[in-house]
Amino acid sequence: MLIDIKPRLREAVVADLIGQAVFPDPEAIARAITLYESSSDLELYGLEFEGELVGAVGIAMRDGEELVVKHIAVLPDQRGKGFGRDLMVALIPLKNPRRLVAETDEESVDFYRSIGFTIESLGEKYPGVERFQCTYEVDEEE
Repeated sequence: MLIDIKPRLREAVVADLIGQAVFPDPEAIARAITLYESSSDLELYGLEFEGELVGAVGIAMRDGEELVVKHIAVLPDQRGKGFGRDLMVALIPLKNPRRLVAETDEESVDFYRSIGFTIESLGEKYPGVERFQCTYEVDEEE
């Protein structure tokens, strides 16, 4: 079950999870936290396991139909246990989107592919860095 962790942005574990999703630089983490604090369009949810916050996903809804994944992270010692997939799957009944979309790098593209997203290369958006558009069309019965 997802829990709203936006009010907990200044907690160390939440900042650590955001740091896992952005370039792990204190300034980048601070910018992301400030962005969540200042934007009513951005939502931040966490996933707890055995009383510990193990993952987080930041989202924005676009046109009431498209859920845009802004950030997703699972604590390094909790990876490979299905928590990332659980975060994504829990968003569907919570927000009822027609599709989920995310932009990611080569390091994370296999995660999205493994849970059913279609992948499209966006080319090098930054010098030497290929980016990918990941899209998941929600089945009406999900």
